[in-house]
Amino acid sequence: MKTTKTKTAGKTKKSAMAGEKPKTTKVTARKKTPAASTRFTPSEEDIRQKAYEIYHQRLARGEAGNDMDDWKKAVELLKGK
Repeated sequence: MKTTKTKTAGKTKKSAMAGEKPKTTKVTARKKTPAASTRFTPSEEDIRQKAYEIYHQRLARGEAGNDMDDWKKAVELLKGK
């Protein structure tokens, strides 16, 4: 009986018959999940512009507030929270 070597999915297997079709296995790649550190972080300039818009909207409505409140609200809006 003649044996042959066939390569399947990176491994070498021996088949008993020369005409035998080698068994193959499908190898699928895993999807990479994004790490928590890759979340969107707005730039300081983006935050500054949004806080400026919030400031003017707040003044137009006649509401009281301060720059830190405007900044925090801008960060929340830009991050999508």
